[in-house]
Amino acid sequence: MDERRAAGLASGRLAESAEGAEGRGLVEGIEEPVSGRLYQALRRAVLEHVTSERRRVFGPLLHVGTPGEREDLFAPDPVDPAPEGRGPLDQALRADVVAALLRRHRSASPAPLVWLTRPGELCLQDVDAAWLAAARTAAAEADLPLTMVVVTRQGWWDPRSGATRTWRRLRAR
Repeated sequence: MDERRAAGLASGRLAESAEGAEGRGLVEGIEEPVSGRLYQALRRAVLEHVTSERRRVFGPLLHVGTPGEREDLFAPDPVDPAPEGRGPLDQALRADVVAALLRRHRSASPAPLVWLTRPGELCLQDVDAAWLAAARTAAAEADLPLTMVVVTRQGWWDPRSGATRTWRRLRAR
C-alpha cells in the first residue's frame, strides 16, 4: 500500500471495501459510523439548503468551507456556463474553481468540506460526477483530504462511499 493510501486509511478518509483488506480494494469517502461533528456539519448543510432554497428548479451550487460558519459558493451561470462564452465548464476549469475555493479555506481548516447542492434525488447524476472528479483533482494537487457530499432537500449523500442520511422533515434544533 502506498504512503498516500496508508495516510488516508489512518486519517479515516479511506474505508476497506466489503471485499476485505487483502488488497482487493479501498473505498474513499465518509466511513460509517459518521462522527458527531461531521454529522452535525452535514445536517447543518442540509438544513441551510432546505431553508434558503425555495425554488423547485435551480442550478447546482458548489460550497466549500464549514456549514453555518465560513463558506464560499460557486454558481455556474446557466445561460453562459463558462467565462467569456467559451462553452460549458470542463474538468480543468472545474478543478481550478475547486482549487481556488480550497485555497481560500486552507488557513481556516486543514480539510474544508466540499458540498454540491442541487435539486433531485440522492443518486448519482452527471453533475455530481463532474464536480467530484474536479474536487478529487484539486484536493490531490493541494495534498488535502477530501470530504465531498451531494446535498438535496431530502438529505446528503457521499457519492464515493455511498454513506447517506435522509430526513422527512428537518427542523432547526
